[in-house]
Amino acid sequence: MKLIVGYKRGTNQAENLLELALKRAQLFNATVVIVTIMSEGMEKNQELITETEAGLEKAKTHFDRKDIPCEAHLLIRGIDTGDDLVNFAKETQADEVIIGVKNRTKVGKLLLGSTAQAVVLNAPCPVVTMK
Repeated sequence: MKLIVGYKRGTNQAENLLELALKRAQLFNATVVIVTIMSEGMEKNQELITETEAGLEKAKTHFDRKDIPCEAHLLIRGIDTGDDLVNFAKETQADEVIIGVKNRTKVGKLLLGSTAQAVVLNAPCPVVTMK
C-alpha cells in the first residue's frame, strides 16, 4: 500500500498529518510518500527550494525512526496545487492521499475554490482529510 501525504512545513497541521500517516502506515504496512508542491514562480527562489527540501528530509526522519519505508518529493511543475497532487497520485498509483483542510467562510469557498476540494473530487483513490 502507498500513502501520499500532502505536506506543507510550518503549518499547524503538518505534525498532525505526519502522525496520522505514521499510524496508518503501521496499520496497513504501507510506504509513505511525503509531497510538497511549490506553486509557479516559486521555483526561481533557490533558498526557498533548499529550505523546503530540508523540511521534507526532516519530515522523512519521522518515518525512518520507525523503519517505515518513506520517500520525500518536492514538485515544481507549474500547475495548480490540487491538480498536481491528483496527477502525482495517479503517476505513483497511490492507494490513499492524506491532506490537511482549513476552515473557510462560505464566500471564501465560493470565490477562491479549494485545493482540498480538487483533490477530494478528482483523486484516483480515497482521500483522508484532517482539520
